[in-house]
Amino acid sequence: MITLRCTTSALVERRWLITSLSSYWGQNSYGAVNGNDSANWQKRLSFYCNDDAVDTFPIAFLNVFFSTGGLPSIDLANTCNPTDNVTFPGTKLANCTSMAADISACQAKGKIVTLSLGGASASVGFLSDGQAATFAQTIWDLFLGGSSSIRPFGTAVLDGIDLDIEGGSSASYTTFINTIRSRASGASKKYYITAAPQCVFPDAALSSVLNAAIFDAVYGSITILAVFNRSVKRTDDWARFTSPNKNVKIYIGAPASPSAAGSGYQHIDTMKNISVSMRKSFPSFGGVMLWDVSQAYANGRYDLAVKNALVAAGGTGFTFPACSAPVWTAGDYVGGSLVTYNGYVWQAKWYASSQPAANPNGDWSALTACTGSGMALTLTCGGVAAWASTAIYVGGNQVTFQSHLWTAKWWTQGEAPGATSVWIDEGACTSLSDGGSQDSQRVLANSTSSDFLRIPN
Repeated sequence: MITLRCTTSALVERRWLITSLSSYWGQNSYGAVNGNDSANWQKRLSFYCNDDAVDTFPIAFLNVFFSTGGLPSIDLANTCNPTDNVTFPGTKLANCTSMAADISACQAKGKIVTLSLGGASASVGFLSDGQAATFAQTIWDLFLGGSSSIRPFGTAVLDGIDLDIEGGSSASYTTFINTIRSRASGASKKYYITAAPQCVFPDAALSSVLNAAIFDAVYGSITILAVFNRSVKRTDDWARFTSPNKNVKIYIGAPASPSAAGSGYQHIDTMKNISVSMRKSFPSFGGVMLWDVSQAYANGRYDLAVKNALVAAGGTGFTFPACSAPVWTAGDYVGGSLVTYNGYVWQAKWYASSQPAANPNGDWSALTACTGSGMALTLTCGGVAAWASTAIYVGGNQVTFQSHLWTAKWWTQGEAPGATSVWIDEGACTSLSDGGSQDSQRVLANSTSSDFLRIPN
């Protein structure tokens, strides 16, 4: 039997509580697409633990659940794999005990090191709950807090598991996770369970599992597409109100360089802007996940730039901003209007008459969670000219007519407000003086608040 070495978890736990950066290690992603640039191929794990940029390293991947001899198989590209390295007798499980010192060194610096199960071409899945429970025990004994004569990473004890399940059935994964949780209960260190679902929400492979099992974090649950579509509220809602763990953290998932993925890469300035905005807007936001660390290093330390932006934005806790927009009421709104509804500030994407909802194809985008009931709608119409039949108006122009404030939807001339659909009735003017800012009107376009996301063109 191998004597296992566990690290104290206090420093690790503190690292998890702050807005963090996770980056996968193990697949030499940069080297796979840049074969002639060996200087930037994946280095030993300990190489990437020498500063505070990356907080969590999922080791990728355990890519076969049931291989020769009934044990799993791991493939860590140019570091350790069953083809180029010695395997344990009667199995295809590579002997990667040379990594023990690297793992322990990273953990000693407060890094979280987990094992990612799955990957793009993995052979994974379960036939029954019984098989899943047995496999959980195997993972516990081989890599976590159990004991076995076979320990692929020697004396090192990993900090948990990550599920990167990219296909197949979701059957029995909940049993697998619950068994790991059961084994970890009462352990001398905390063990983490994370998931990396595919881009479409809800995820096809893990959706039911995410709703049934306790996860500490979900990587990539905020996609770049969701950010641009302003549909992150769906994921924030899931984390805060649906997930069995109401403290689960959701992460932006992003490629760390143009060669890391076929699409989705963002210039570092845009990525920093996105990261900080999500940090300030959604209480379940946990940080950023990058694929992968070799790509980040070769791309001018993309990881460090993202982490520095997160730290500068404030790494601990979430302070709900006040619901500073008027309360939504049924009616018509022009594009850019801001309202408060159901604990969020929303912005109309275009002309909107529907109730705000977390629909990526809908009229509204949730900008930030907020606290309070929102502002009462008051319309101070001072300074707004009265409608004139000979004047030309274009979309967004405002007039007063019969003591109401009206907004044009498009070009118009000679069409009296209320007579045709070209005009939006914003409501009765509470004052015709100049005694108040029009920021308290229903139309609050082009907010300059730094808490709202502004993505460069």
